[in-house]
Amino acid sequence: MFKDVLLAVDLNDESSWNKALPVALDFINASGGTLHVMTVVPNFGMSIVGQFFPKGYEKEVGEKVLVALKEFVKANVPDNIKTQRIVGEGTVYEVILNMAEKINADMIVVSSGRDDLKDFLLGPNAARVVRHANCSVTVVR
Repeated sequence: MFKDVLLAVDLNDESSWNKALPVALDFINASGGTLHVMTVVPNFGMSIVGQFFPKGYEKEVGEKVLVALKEFVKANVPDNIKTQRIVGEGTVYEVILNMAEKINADMIVVSSGRDDLKDFLLGPNAARVVRHANCSVTVVR
């Protein structure tokens, strides 16, 4: 069925994964594929933003986020699931789409958006992923 499932999570927002993770695990359990769990940090390299951070800050943040992502996977994904952890940097939807292409994802699983956006059908990142992905996308509300 789906050999490579990409699950995008925000480690600071449980609503981004508490319902989406079980859906992604169901896909993987049915196929025996690989779950690629990714999170995205903002791009601090923009000149207007980058000037306010010390040199090497991006690398330090990336390393800390990877440690947090590893802990998240260890705590929430069963040991028998083949898992890859990915930290991307940049605009959320662009990084998700680029990573889906890079890993040849068969399915992208994302949450519909933050609870405070409940008046919208989809959050802006989920909507862009749905519109532009070259593979199937499951949006979990």
